[in-house]
Amino acid sequence: MKIKTRKAVAKRFKITKTGKVIARTANQDHFNAKESGNKTRAKRSDKQITSGTKKSIKRQLGK
Repeated sequence: MKIKTRKAVAKRFKITKTGKVIARTANQDHFNAKESGNKTRAKRSDKQITSGTKKSIKRQLGK
């Protein structure tokens, strides 16, 4: 039987060709006026997920 993809996970994470798991940076929506410019610019780039969570995310994506 095939493993079903968890759609909620599929919308939030992307697996690169080399196997890294990439996610959008959290806390970007509002309450950003009080933060420094460096913090705001850092949030624009996607973040790589650490190895502890990576295994479970890949399993939920069926990979």
